Amino acid sequence: MLANMDHELYQQLAEVKLLPLYTVTDLDCLDKLEEVLVKNDVRFIEVAFRSDLAAEAIKRLAVSGELIVGAGTVRTLAEAKVALENGAKFVVSPAIVPEVIDYCIERDVPVFPGTATPGDIQRAMEYGINVVKFFPADIYGGLKAIKALSGPFYDVKFLPTGGINQENFMEYLENDHIIGVGGSFIISEALLKKDDGKSADENLRELVARTKG
Repeated sequence: MLANMDHELYQQLAEVKLLPLYTVTDLDCLDKLEEVLVKNDVRFIEVAFRSDLAAEAIKRLAVSGELIVGAGTVRTLAEAKVALENGAKFVVSPAIVPEVIDYCIERDVPVFPGTATPGDIQRAMEYGINVVKFFPADIYGGLKAIKALSGPFYDVKFLPTGGINQENFMEYLENDHIIGVGGSFIISEALLKKDDGKSADENLRELVARTKG
């Protein structure tokens, strides 16, 4: 059984409130990525297994110890193994993937399984997991759905992703059942490349300021 909210990583995420989802196509951007995240004290990054460079990116970002590096879009046990071998400290999946959940729990690695229905959430709880990804949030009812699900699942915390953006993320964060929000709107490779990180830094600084009220 996984302690979940007792785990330090969950407490840290609850403080930061922002989980950047990052897809790597250019490894040369990683130094600037780390620089911008550290500068704004957002010490989390979820590297998505949406490119062949994900494992190498996780490995490089984990070296300094400045960031809490996780693996996202993890759909198979093989991907979970590669992620942890390269330094990932948490795993995010788009769905309930039993072998991935078992592997992470055995190693006391926080895992965020993707959920969208009461059945999904119940399955996650049967693993002892009470912090779940809610995905895709916009398609499955967004904040309204989370409020409804929080009735029967009053002891569950949600990490919504999908359709979260600069315009609506604070509405989500104002709900006590939401531990944080994830998405590429927080920082992206395209924004880093735009002007050597200046726009990415400004965007992140504004988001962080808003979370602090």
